[in-house]
Amino acid sequence: MVEKILELLESKKIAELHALLESMNSADIPSIFEELDDEKIVVVYRLLSKDMAAEVFVELDSDMQEKLINSLTDKELKAVISDLFMDDTVDLIEEMPANVVKRILKAEKPEDRKLINELLKYPEDSAGSIMTTEFIDLKENMTVEDAIERIRATGDDAESIYTCYVLTLKRKLLGVVYLKDIILAKKGTLVKDIMDENFIKAYTLEDQEEVANKFDKYDETSIPVVDNENRLVGIITIDDALDVLKEEVNEDFEKMAAITPSDDSYFKTSVFKHARNRIFWLLILMISSTVTGGIIANYENAFAAIPILVAFIPMVMGTGGNCGSQSSTLIIRGLSNSDIKLKDFLKAWWKEIRVALLVGLALFVVNFVRIMVQYHNLQLALIVGLTLIGTVAIAKSLGCLLPMIAKKLKLDPAIMAAPLISTILDTCSVLLYFNIATLLLGL
Repeated sequence: MVEKILELLESKKIAELHALLESMNSADIPSIFEELDDEKIVVVYRLLSKDMAAEVFVELDSDMQEKLINSLTDKELKAVISDLFMDDTVDLIEEMPANVVKRILKAEKPEDRKLINELLKYPEDSAGSIMTTEFIDLKENMTVEDAIERIRATGDDAESIYTCYVLTLKRKLLGVVYLKDIILAKKGTLVKDIMDENFIKAYTLEDQEEVANKFDKYDETSIPVVDNENRLVGIITIDDALDVLKEEVNEDFEKMAAITPSDDSYFKTSVFKHARNRIFWLLILMISSTVTGGIIANYENAFAAIPILVAFIPMVMGTGGNCGSQSSTLIIRGLSNSDIKLKDFLKAWWKEIRVALLVGLALFVVNFVRIMVQYHNLQLALIVGLTLIGTVAIAKSLGCLLPMIAKKLKLDPAIMAAPLISTILDTCSVLLYFNIATLLLGL
């Protein structure tokens, strides 16, 4: 496709190129732009129709958007911005440098500038920060014919027409009515007779991740956002919810790998920033690991009695870390999708303990047989086997309890993931290992 576009550009077959671009899906064009140089991107972008240009612009990354804005005339920029939905405009402003923001706001209508400033005041991760103000509102005493006329008159500027919102004169939300019900209703039916008063809603200051999870739970395509007085101020659509969930998943992955989350992509993040995002947790984990070394140094007598004990330390520590990672991953995922709640604290822990006993016994048997066959040493087999049972039990408990404690303290459970839990378990498993060894060896 890129070769075809370049060929049409070079041969100056503009009409044919325009037709080709218009036949494409707007979501596919940004990937083509990545293969073109800046000058050709601007030429191709100017060939798009007004509606297509706005759709493509939203799909571009922030760097490409900034380049385009700097290349477009004020008139062209105004045409693009006027076709963007309000939530997309706010997102754009939040990512652009100050000089570009001035041009964007200059291209907006005065009333839209005021609305943008209001939306920018909402906290970064709140429902208010991702909602759009373009929706269709109806009155309860309208007939379905009136409602259809209202949809025809305002639908072109609304982000979604499939769900309409029934408001009072003071814009308090009474209910929702679906386009399907309006179309299928008999002539003369009032909106209040077909509206649904049992609807899902969100509040402006509600956490965006909690709102996004409502889409999954209730299978909604849009959710109204109200203020504390139940006045409708905006809606959140399914595409915005998917973006939130994607961001949250990426953030959790970074935290679970002991990396400070970054808003930029991998290649857009500088080497210095990558290092800065990683070094803090690496230093903490490194310093905490010195405790494990200190414990090992205090048990020289156990080494002298059975030197082979040293060979099993990596296995014991690794098993503990792996078991803790398994539990923490399942608990963190359960907390994020509301499958596990804080009230399930003891229930989840009891389940993990039972899993730990089964896993620990299996590891005990396998290692007991292996050590007896290889070393013919009953004491060593018991020391390693009992340590594995205890380590697995501690690992499963910590992997379950620490993320839930973090959630209770209003922290992200993802910070209690593999690296941190593994470091804690290294200390616990080594301490348990040598205490069992000194006890069975009578040291």
